[in-house]
Amino acid sequence: MKKALSISITRRKVVAGLALTAAPAALAGADNAYAQARQTTPDKSLYERLGGVFAIAAVVDHFSDAVVKNPIVVRKSKNPQLREWHTKNLKRLPGLKFMRTLWVCNASGGSFQFKATKPGNTPLGLEEAHRDLRISPAEFDEVAAELGRTLDFAKVPKREKAEVLAAFAAHKDEVTAGSG
Repeated sequence: MKKALSISITRRKVVAGLALTAAPAALAGADNAYAQARQTTPDKSLYERLGGVFAIAAVVDHFSDAVVKNPIVVRKSKNPQLREWHTKNLKRLPGLKFMRTLWVCNASGGSFQFKATKPGNTPLGLEEAHRDLRISPAEFDEVAAELGRTLDFAKVPKREKAEVLAAFAAHKDEVTAGSG
């Protein structure tokens, strides 16, 4: 029994020694492969540069809470529909955060698919979803500013921040269609 144990330990030492001897060469090869991949790999998607679904969800969570507290679009808003939504419909906020997260993931090149629906499964576009809120261009701009402040809070780099804000701004006409 003792003999088998000492042979086993000796084999382990040999295997460990071989592994330690081979490690620097393997790491050097990996470094070369990584350098080559970086040279031939195209730019990462915005989704990847933002940090993926967990980072996006954290930003959306902060942003959504900030919008609810924003005095211009909630408490002191001249828009009765927005004031009412933010006082009577807050139980829907977790679902809205989820949908916003899906939207950002989808719009930024992630694999998640966003499909807006009314409660149930009726397809719903951004224009229809916001029409009854009668969001003015100025209110939209304040929400965009809140998004910018959230991106700064999350330390999102300038390039990615600009891309997120541009994607948001691209839907201004749809979101404000009910204001006029």
